Amino acid sequence: MGSTKTRKQARLKRKKRIRKKVEGTTQCPRLSVFRSARHVYAQIIDDSQGITVAAASTLETQLKKEVPKFENKVAAAGYVGKLIGERAIERGIKEVVFDRNGFLYHGRVKAVSEGAREVGLVF
Repeated sequence: MGSTKTRKQARLKRKKRIRKKVEGTTQCPRLSVFRSARHVYAQIIDDSQGITVAAASTLETQLKKEVPKFENKVAAAGYVGKLIGERAIERGIKEVVFDRNGFLYHGRVKAVSEGAREVGLVF
């Protein structure tokens, strides 16, 4: 296994390559997912105006109050996906472009996207 520095550099290289092609507009904003070792963060971003329309993460107090303990990090990421999907639909957003931020579409990143799709977000 490579060092942490080379793995991060490889992810950032993939991120640059993805971001050349993926751009969020007002009609179809970008759903960006970031995962750290402990938490998952999701944002819906309108790149044309440079604003974050909606956000959700595993650090939120609402999430901790409603569901105190998840069985694993993938389940928590799925709940974050549902939460971001609900918030997007409340704001009138039904269609987004998915930005996996250089991470592989697997595990927690996949769980966020599937959670958002369950609620009715299209991408």
